Amino acid sequence: MAEPSTVNNSIFLSARDAFKNVWQTFSLHSAVEWVTFVDMDRPRWKKIPRTTVGIGVLLLTGLFGVWLVRKNVSAGQTDTDVFAEKVNLSLRRTAHYLLVQAGDSSSRIATVQHPEAHTWLLRFDQAFNYDSLPVLLQQSLEIHGIHDNYDVAVLNCLDGALELGYNFWDFRRNNSAPCGGREMKNDCYNLQVRFIPATIRTENIVLGWILAAGGLLTGIFFTARGRWKPQSEPVEKTDIAEANQVVFGQSRLDTGNQVLLSGSARHQLTYREAKLLHLFASQPNQLLERDQILQSVWGDEGIIVGRSLDVFVSRLRKLLRDDPGVRIVAVHGVGYRMEIEVRIVNRES
Repeated sequence: MAEPSTVNNSIFLSARDAFKNVWQTFSLHSAVEWVTFVDMDRPRWKKIPRTTVGIGVLLLTGLFGVWLVRKNVSAGQTDTDVFAEKVNLSLRRTAHYLLVQAGDSSSRIATVQHPEAHTWLLRFDQAFNYDSLPVLLQQSLEIHGIHDNYDVAVLNCLDGALELGYNFWDFRRNNSAPCGGREMKNDCYNLQVRFIPATIRTENIVLGWILAAGGLLTGIFFTARGRWKPQSEPVEKTDIAEANQVVFGQSRLDTGNQVLLSGSARHQLTYREAKLLHLFASQPNQLLERDQILQSVWGDEGIIVGRSLDVFVSRLRKLLRDDPGVRIVAVHGVGYRMEIEVRIVNRES
């Protein structure tokens, strides 16, 4: 299994390379395209279908929840393996010093058994100093960073009878263990250490499932909401639509939805495109100076780039090419004029 630091470095390097590629691609664009990009300052979030939003929320939140669950399950499995190794080393250290105290420095220490979850066994073929066990065991566990609660039992190898034992907290509070001072017979014993399991990562796993379920419900809500749209009265809907429209030549600008109908073509405009076209169409056949146009369309930005106007005029000309009766004429050194017969439809009056 890869180390966490290695995984994090790989993710960082991948993200850095992706950003670098995007930046290099973007830097190849001309200055005109850069101005155009900057001017696209108001994305039309309201145009995104609710169904798409719902599916996006569903996928993102659900994937994050599943990732969190798998991450904690995987981390929990890794922690369990590391914990078992530390317990093994701690018991072997404890056995070593118990045997040394008994005058045995050459006998082989038995293999530590792990018969069930949270339980470890170590066999002794001779008696040992029980009074030294609590201190030696606790020191060994602390050396390996183990501070969990546990029970200790000294069992007879032949019949499994409990001979001696204590709990971690008894030793911590009283600095001594029950059954101390009792002499052990020279017999075979199993030292059993059973850790009381802690719910370390349960809350993170539960959180992951909550996020996954929440993402599912949120996605269903947005999807259902996008499919079900309350219908307004037809008359009111028509009134509102026509009140927000400017008709000129064979074209029609819906300022509310930022939609241009020119000839047989339908174009979705950006915020600036719609604002500039509305300025031209509402003042037909009038010469508009550059400064006047820039202040009207880009004045709310605080920073005005003169080249933006030329770029957007060029774009509007392309959008209006299906309407031969509409022309945006440049007057050199002064500004622009839209040559068109215009009719503004306003039924509010």
